[in-house]
Amino acid sequence: MTFPHGSAGDPPSEGSTPEDHIAAGPTRREQARRQVAHRANVRVRLTLAAVAIVAVVAVVVAVVIATTNGPKTPVKATTPNSGLSGTALATVVAQLTSVPAAAFDQVGAGTALAHPDVIGPAGGTPAAPALTLAGKPELLYMGAEFCPYCAAERWAIITALSRFGTFTGLASIKSATTDGAGSQEPFPATSTWTFRNATYTSSFLAFTPVELFTNIPDQQTGGYTTLQTPTAAQQALLSKYDAPPYIPSQDQGAIPFIDYGGKFLSVGATYDPTVLQGLSWAQISTDLHNPASPVAKGVLGAANLMTAALCELTGGQPATACTATVRSLESRL
Repeated sequence: MTFPHGSAGDPPSEGSTPEDHIAAGPTRREQARRQVAHRANVRVRLTLAAVAIVAVVAVVVAVVIATTNGPKTPVKATTPNSGLSGTALATVVAQLTSVPAAAFDQVGAGTALAHPDVIGPAGGTPAAPALTLAGKPELLYMGAEFCPYCAAERWAIITALSRFGTFTGLASIKSATTDGAGSQEPFPATSTWTFRNATYTSSFLAFTPVELFTNIPDQQTGGYTTLQTPTAAQQALLSKYDAPPYIPSQDQGAIPFIDYGGKFLSVGATYDPTVLQGLSWAQISTDLHNPASPVAKGVLGAANLMTAALCELTGGQPATACTATVRSLESRL
């Protein structure tokens, strides 16, 4: 797939760094966020449109041939755990989910390019009803396995949420290299995780992930094969809040989409995925424990800003997550 308006999705100019975008103030940060969201936005909209077209064609064909026994296009099963398994998987997950508070605090906002935005008058938008599940604030994530921006954001999500609870069932995958039309993806084969079979347990929060598409190219649509279907309520949230006035019109429909309890909203990657390029799951997880590494500055910086939003939802609990450093970041939201 190709992108219209390529200049809107171009990476920072030669010689610039993520720090440059932070230092340049809100305007540059907004531009950076639009850059990382816009590319995923176009792909998802084109993929969804193609899926819809194929679905309509399939219905028409089914009516014409009037049979349920006609030939079907084979769909390969994904292998989300193909990268790591057994002891290797357990070791990396343990390292990923046990980053010490001291490392988070040393990084602070790091090289994060964006932060969760307030939903409501304080953020210049209409207020939204609280999003809860089982009496707890709910974090709703909607993304896709092919998406390189989702690939980057999952590292921050997992490290942030691990301060409030426990993950099980995480599986390693890589973002896509080429789509169903044969077009090259940005940040190809980024090492990441899938939430497709993951569960999350916390006394403070509920986490609901939806992986819309696999990382398997679909030649029929030019995109990727579908994976998880959002509920009507989840689709309604995506349709309402992944659109103006909550986000710029050019980013409408972009993923990853994250709703923080109806109080905060994040669309697109919040740090530069370049810091993950060419690194294995083990290398990234190791770097997260080194606050001076580019990986830690990006991932943990983004995670700290996520944590600041989550601490607003939990009333500052637990104290092990909602540290003085994290609470100091709440003023940036």
